[in-house]
Amino acid sequence: MDNINHTDLISGFNNLKQLEISVKSAQKMVGTATMSMDEETLQHAENSLNDAKDLFKRAYSEQTGVDDEFFQTQEQLLQQCEQQLNAAKQ
Repeated sequence: MDNINHTDLISGFNNLKQLEISVKSAQKMVGTATMSMDEETLQHAENSLNDAKDLFKRAYSEQTGVDDEFFQTQEQLLQQCEQQLNAAKQ
């Protein structure tokens, strides 16, 4: 019987794909929250953004150095989400 090595990845995607999906999800959540201005939706958007930031930190710490442009793009998207969410809360 073959041994199967399991990682802490839930979806079967690698860290970069999980990060990309998480950032896109945060973007959508923040966009929805800032349009509705509903307190609960804003909180969910903040949670989604924090989850994406955590994934970013983990993936960035494990990077091989060949994905610099990818990480820069994802970091910029996360910063834009954070700025948009902070502006909506004020």
